Amino acid sequence: MEPISVGIIGTGWCGEIRAVAAGNSALVGSLHLAEINEERLSEVAAQTGAVTATTDWEELVADSGIQAMIISATPETLHYPMAKAALEAGKHVLLEKPISIKLEEADELIRIAEANNLKFTIGYSQRFNPKQALVKRSLNDGTLGDPVSVLVSRHITRSLGAKIGSRTKLSPAAMEATHDIDFSLWCLEPRLPVRVYSQVAWGARQDQGVPDTQVIVITMDDGVTVTIGAGWSLPPGYPNFSTTWIEFLGTEGALIMDASHKDIVLNTIKDGVQFPLSTMPGEYVDHVYAGPMERETIHFFEAVAYDRPVMVEPRLARLTMEVYLAADLSVETGQVVELPVPVDESQPSLLSVITS
Repeated sequence: MEPISVGIIGTGWCGEIRAVAAGNSALVGSLHLAEINEERLSEVAAQTGAVTATTDWEELVADSGIQAMIISATPETLHYPMAKAALEAGKHVLLEKPISIKLEEADELIRIAEANNLKFTIGYSQRFNPKQALVKRSLNDGTLGDPVSVLVSRHITRSLGAKIGSRTKLSPAAMEATHDIDFSLWCLEPRLPVRVYSQVAWGARQDQGVPDTQVIVITMDDGVTVTIGAGWSLPPGYPNFSTTWIEFLGTEGALIMDASHKDIVLNTIKDGVQFPLSTMPGEYVDHVYAGPMERETIHFFEAVAYDRPVMVEPRLARLTMEVYLAADLSVETGQVVELPVPVDESQPSLLSVITS
């Protein structure tokens, strides 16, 4: 196996994590970075030993020597054109969620990838958490029996929510609950969602034009119900704190999992109480990584280098997108939305509409 050449577009929070993983991996022979913030670009390039550091992402796409691309750029409206260009150039692609803004864009990316036999996957890193993996295994091996209902509650701090919301006006369903929609659909496959109902609740972030919380109820084709509540308005605290509660009930058992990240408490005079290692993607602790994103990144490199299947198939990411679009449409209309959502009715999520 020859080491692969990797290009990364965007070296922000997630892009840096993936760049460091690439720089540390024996699977990666050369690393190439693109970032419009020159100071940030220089910092991450020096940290990772990147061969190329450019402010023009199209230079990486045009480089025939780069085999695989990771697209971590923001705002999310850039995902489709960047991924399309990379796939058309014959490169394998790991794209941060969401797969795109419109269903027809997602369909086109999938067509290009499949026509060219390319690895194409979406950054739903929560599948690489051991607790979520335990649910999947417990269903597959029959421990839980047949699934009956799923409940997931996920919340992040308003400081992180404001950071996310400043990029693109997308809803909590599209930016937070999307991870839990993907997780639930992955665990429940081959079942398919058939209807969606959703409501939002307004509060502390109303002056920013976004609701605090969005609740989504999904009905699967065999009657299994999935309820997801997601929000981004927890009081200020550890800047990237994420708390999650999961209940997965079956006919023969139940898994109830506390992923609230309150098992480590750091209390200092300067900053008060903080919860280290509580971010959704995870973080480096010197020589080790706590969280799912590094493993997800290495998985992509392995898929490319050894010609293995990717964990997150783009068609399921497209289905996840369809569900959260249906959730936003349900909020807008106050009605249950039947699936599938017609492609010509797909649109940017609710918040990009009501704040335009």
